[in-house]
Amino acid sequence: MKYTAEIEVRFNDLDAYGHVNSAIYFTYFEAGRVKLFKDLFINLMSKGVVFLIVKAECEYKNPIELSDKVFVDIDVKDIGKSSFTLTYSLHNAEKKIFAVGKTVVVSYDTNKKSAIKIPDEFLEPLKRD
Repeated sequence: MKYTAEIEVRFNDLDAYGHVNSAIYFTYFEAGRVKLFKDLFINLMSKGVVFLIVKAECEYKNPIELSDKVFVDIDVKDIGKSSFTLTYSLHNAEKKIFAVGKTVVVSYDTNKKSAIKIPDEFLEPLKRD
């Protein structure tokens, strides 16, 4: 499954050099992830199932500037019993790569206050692609 979302570059994302600050790349990953979860998994979240980030990585390739139109591609990999990995690629429309990254995510029940088996409702949309 591959999911793509457009990311808005804001003036306050920039550092003193006029590039997007390196910490903001994680915010861009998060913005795409939130769009993905809202589009596909809002029903699960309303039942108290959330997805917690337990590890995050980013490899910077090219600086992002204010004038860049940025997209994030997200893919789900390494699905285990209670965790999975999301991979990210930040790029422009011409496929110039700004950064790649990944997060390890754990399925968590806010009612039970513990990690849980990944719900079938999460897995079903992934099987469609």
